[in-house]
Formats: sequence, structure tokens, C-alpha cells
Amino acid sequence: MMKHLNVLLIKLISSILVFWIAFDLFFDATFSQILSFALLVTIVSYFIGDRILLPRLGNAQSVAIDFFLTYSIVWVFGSVLFESYLIVAWGSIISAALFAVSELIVHAYIARNVRLPVPERNTSFNQRLAYEFAEEQDPDPRKEK
Repeated sequence: MMKHLNVLLIKLISSILVFWIAFDLFFDATFSQILSFALLVTIVSYFIGDRILLPRLGNAQSVAIDFFLTYSIVWVFGSVLFESYLIVAWGSIISAALFAVSELIVHAYIARNVRLPVPERNTSFNQRLAYEFAEEQDPDPRKEK
């Protein structure tokens, strides 16, 4: 439990840093806007990206999904919080790229320190029996047996 809280804290700090760089350094955003983006992206990315997708897909695919997830969250909620289209467009690209880089570090920490549950294979489908053996339903009448 404590290791998961450490992951959430690391993700939150890196998210605050990423959104501070993407929005406050390049644009004029308030701390409450930065904090709201950081909290939302941290929670959604942790539960979807780290708890569900990382054990199933691996690091590279999970980072790519985190990129698009961050991009879409910033795009949707940025259009509500910011009045300028330029802030939303560039802020979402910059923050998604920086967040993807920070996720590489977070995933390395998770791989070393946190034991994620590995999903079991679906045993209801036996792949040894995945072959189809049947005769043709509509045989060619020109061929003789």
C-alpha cells in the first residue's frame, strides 16, 4: 500500500513540474489550473496506465497510451479552463511529451519497487483445439469423388 502511495506522490510531483513547464513557463497559467491538471492526469494515468495497461502491455505501449491520454485530457479540459486556442494546442503537445518522458522514469521505479499483479491468461480458450476440421458445405459439383 505504501509503495503505491509513493508512486502516486512521484507521479503528482512530476505532473506538477510538467504542467508548470508546459503552462506557466510558456503561458500564463495559475497554480490552481496547474494543480487541477496535475491531479486529474495523475489519478487517471495511475489507474488506467499503471495499474491496468502497464502489466498487460509493457513499458513502451503504456508510455504511448499515457502520451495520448494526457494529450486528450489537456485538450478537453484546457479548452474549458483557457480562453486561447494557442495555449490549449501547444500546452497539450508540450505537456503530453514531457509527461511521457516522466512516465519512463516512473515506470522504471515501478518495475524496481512495486509488484504489479500480472494478469492471468484466459484459460477458458484452449488454443490446441483452435483448428477447424470440417467438410465443405457446398462442394464443387464438377468434381467427382
